[in-house]
Amino acid sequence: MKVNGEICTCEPEMTVWSLLEQRGHDPRRVAVERNGTVVPRARFSEEMLHEDDVVEIVQFVGGG
Repeated sequence: MKVNGEICTCEPEMTVWSLLEQRGHDPRRVAVERNGTVVPRARFSEEMLHEDDVVEIVQFVGGG
């Protein structure tokens, strides 16, 4: 799988939620796109990832 342009190993039964945990992201502060489609936050723990997926994770940053 490719995550933010980098090759990443996809564990069996890996979900978007588990990928975020593995990479140290707070699921409440990111948006995730899988194969060109935004994954709703409510589906992070259900959305299964596959070896050929392309995932983009965008971190929200506060400031002013």
